[in-house]
Amino acid sequence: MTQAMKLVVVGAGGRMGQTLIRLIHASPDTELHAAIERPGSVHIGRDAGEIAGLGPIGVVITDDPLSAFVAADGVVDFTSPAASVEFSVLAAQARIVHVIGTTGCSSDDDARFAAAARHARIVKSGNMSLGVNLLSVLVQQAATALDAAGWDIEILEMHHKHKVDAPSGTALLLGEAAAKGRDIDLTDHSVRVRDGHTGPREAGSIGFATLRGGSVIGDHSVIIAGEGETVTLSHNAGDRTIFARGALKAALWARDRKPGFYSMLDVLGLSSSH
Repeated sequence: MTQAMKLVVVGAGGRMGQTLIRLIHASPDTELHAAIERPGSVHIGRDAGEIAGLGPIGVVITDDPLSAFVAADGVVDFTSPAASVEFSVLAAQARIVHVIGTTGCSSDDDARFAAAARHARIVKSGNMSLGVNLLSVLVQQAATALDAAGWDIEILEMHHKHKVDAPSGTALLLGEAAAKGRDIDLTDHSVRVRDGHTGPREAGSIGFATLRGGSVIGDHSVIIAGEGETVTLSHNAGDRTIFARGALKAALWARDRKPGFYSMLDVLGLSSSH
């Protein structure tokens, strides 16, 4: 019988951190090895189970990731780009799995992750849910089938009022899928802001619209608009646990893989069709 995977949750006091702690504790395949928060956090010294609403589980939240990583099998990380880069270096040193659900990362951050992946098994995605990753495959196929000359692509997303990055990581993931389907570079063809007299829409561009408000976990629609007809591909996240479940699936999948930089499409066996 395979021993339960010993996982570290960083950002343990946040909403995703608490969700991960509950799921890891409930699964026979995973064990909460350590819980980490940033220095100065009010959660340091508290029991991770109490923070997550489970009651005491004997894992005290600390601000020392290095000690935690050394004896762990993997780390699950929904924090900030700067923190995730630091964690990737430690994961590489410990030669463990690092699952990154952090959004808002730059191309320089991704280059750092790729460097760390020479020794760590890194799985990174703008969205960890099965539904969104399947949607990205469908978006790529639709963008390939519906040519840029007759069809315009717009990506609409809405999240809760506390989200700090825009467009969302998921919107960018979907935009990359659309760009790949069109065989273009998203950076050169994306339109992030429209204000004032913009002139007509440029053919072949991929537009983004961002909405923020309330407690919306995540709604995404890819609108492909032609003459006289519109195709809409959409996903609604009704529960934050879909991301946590995907992250744990990714950690368990990566456990026996060679060091490398993987995506959720690899985890779900969708990469060949992507």
